[in-house]
Amino acid sequence: MTDTGSLLTALECRACCTQVDPTKPVGTCPTCGQALLATYDLSKLDASAWRKGWAGRTASLWRYRELLPVQRVASIVTLGEGLSPVLPLGEVPTATGLRVWLKDDGGLPTGSFKARGMAVAVSRARELGLDALFVPSAGNAGVALSAYGARAGLRVRVYLPERTPPPMKEGCRAYGADVVEVPGTLREAGAAARTAEAGTGAFDMSTLREPYRVEGKKTMGFEIFEQLADELPDALVYPTGGGTGLLGMHRAFQELRAVGLLDREPRIYAVQPEGCAPIVRALRNGTPRAEPWADPRTIAPGLLVPSPFASERVLEAVRGSRGGGITVSDRAIVDAVRDLARRDGISASPEGAATYAALGPLVRAGAIRPGETVLLYNTGSGLPFSLAALERAVGAPDGSDARPRE
Repeated sequence: MTDTGSLLTALECRACCTQVDPTKPVGTCPTCGQALLATYDLSKLDASAWRKGWAGRTASLWRYRELLPVQRVASIVTLGEGLSPVLPLGEVPTATGLRVWLKDDGGLPTGSFKARGMAVAVSRARELGLDALFVPSAGNAGVALSAYGARAGLRVRVYLPERTPPPMKEGCRAYGADVVEVPGTLREAGAAARTAEAGTGAFDMSTLREPYRVEGKKTMGFEIFEQLADELPDALVYPTGGGTGLLGMHRAFQELRAVGLLDREPRIYAVQPEGCAPIVRALRNGTPRAEPWADPRTIAPGLLVPSPFASERVLEAVRGSRGGGITVSDRAIVDAVRDLARRDGISASPEGAATYAALGPLVRAGAIRPGETVLLYNTGSGLPFSLAALERAVGAPDGSDARPRE
């Protein structure tokens, strides 16, 4: 057994059933090019002892190390990520009769949930002998990779859309990463990155184009179970760009069910902006994959993902939870940023605030019912964003509201 106790056995492609040896660096499936996901020998896990043992372990996501891929304790690259708080919210005027909680990843190292995925992915990259990494990013993932790459002593290059908020660009540079600014959206940044890095030997850390970021995001689900086991939420409302976090939480709930610790998982609702909603559209239309979104627009940079890679896996996760999807307007997102700050003292990124904006539409659509417990996921701090600038970007209120998309 490894000294972390990791039960990792293989990497598996759900599209073509290819299994890949996890002891060598690998990105996507060598057979079909789709996403690879880690598999674990759950038969070797004493689930009851595992759960009891969490209390005596470090207060970070590495407390779940048996179901994470890193094999050696010495390989772990950490800044203390994980175990973010779950906070009760006051009465939500647009969604009365609900018990509403918010899990806040805005206080994690680098200011967002991206710290989870990059902590695990960079740790595994170092363990497998990689020395140069790159990522196209809307901002937060680039900051996280820059920080964890610096911690691990690895070279990092980040490709950012030109419109990325300046504090995120400056954050990447402050950690010593090379930053390349690209016109357009994350789609164009991704294409530019893969063209420029071809043949350099640098490893692509893009969402679901490497197999281990999703394992770090999986810890969001483990934490929700640990923190709310006595009252697991009926519904989990999550802001969705690339969808890695959503997929990771579903994987966590599936593993907890497989080892007998969980009877049911929350219904997961993907929230996207009206101007860029490929996942919600696919859910509404019943299609197996998301088609690229034409002319994507939103004030939430992390949700400006017009062509999410491996969308089939993300859609499977939402459908497997018996959840759905919904869109919200940029105006509603900005109102939610302000309301969370002033009513509850929570600094939420536009992405995280989108979940608050979605509550009313979800109730009106009948997806969430009075008396249920709902967990909103705030994926990042609002500090890199100017509320005044967001207000200017959306203009004066026009009476429009979020539109439900089931």
